[in-house]
Amino acid sequence: MYIGKQPTIGNFQVCDAISTVNGQATYNLTVNSVAVTPETANHVLCSVNGILQKPGSSFTIVNSTIVFSANLVTGDVVDFVHILGSVLDLGVPSDDTVTAAKLGANAVTGAKLNTDVISAQTALATEPADTDEFLVSDAGVLKRIDYSLIKGGGGLVLLSHTTVSSAAASVEFTSGIDSTYDAYKFIISGARPATDNQDMSILFSVDAGSNYLTSNNVYVLSSTDTGGDGGSTQDGSASAILLGGDNVGSASDESFNSELILYNPSNTTFHKNVSFQSAYFEKNANAVFAVGMGACTGSVAAVTGIKFNFVSGNIAEGSFTMYGIAKA
Repeated sequence: MYIGKQPTIGNFQVCDAISTVNGQATYNLTVNSVAVTPETANHVLCSVNGILQKPGSSFTIVNSTIVFSANLVTGDVVDFVHILGSVLDLGVPSDDTVTAAKLGANAVTGAKLNTDVISAQTALATEPADTDEFLVSDAGVLKRIDYSLIKGGGGLVLLSHTTVSSAAASVEFTSGIDSTYDAYKFIISGARPATDNQDMSILFSVDAGSNYLTSNNVYVLSSTDTGGDGGSTQDGSASAILLGGDNVGSASDESFNSELILYNPSNTTFHKNVSFQSAYFEKNANAVFAVGMGACTGSVAAVTGIKFNFVSGNIAEGSFTMYGIAKA
């Protein structure tokens, strides 16, 4: 602790040039135009007319001024005033001179970290790779951990999403369906046909959407509605797989919603199957629930694309999302 002013330690500075005034003994001390206050006269080197002056005798220090024992006259030149600070410590280190070895253990605390230490960094725009690492505190000990150990398993991985807000003939998913996942889940939400009395259907592609299989499609479904109608439908030669048993209404308060799973799309031994359940309003304003399955018996090639569309007319609006079902 210090009584009075704490010393400025080890801060070596050369004062701004002093212009002498005839008959004046007292001059301000500045560095870069900012007033400075030396510790004592003994912490100052001063040269006048090429002669080093004796501190305490030839000059004294009063706050941020130097007072010469005799008035300076015209022609006198103050060569320099060099402030030593206190030579007992290092003072302020020069830029880029403090190395890791100079820092003590636990010296950098949270209070010394800028609030943008995370937010100022480049954002990761996709799911982390399995080998990406995070920092965690394990009972107070900082450790790193791979994402693969904390990401969980068996969940849904968002792969693609499409929102239809104006008339679209269809919604297609033609990339991302491969052997990465054994099954893919699709969710249709709030889909509405542009014209009344339509059926939502799906088609498979084995060439990433260049062509779609429009023959040998089969499906079986069972439906019931609030009007008391229900029953089962089978079709072994359809041009598309239908996801509902009644025709969908196009009114602004009617919509088609469904979720379905495509199994083993990359398998080349079995026919590809989907199972689905749908909830929607049909043209007579009855609410309908339908469950079923569909397949294309004409091919065992890997399915690499899937298309959703109403059998006739455009999709007026709707949300279509594809997920991969994680293996583990």
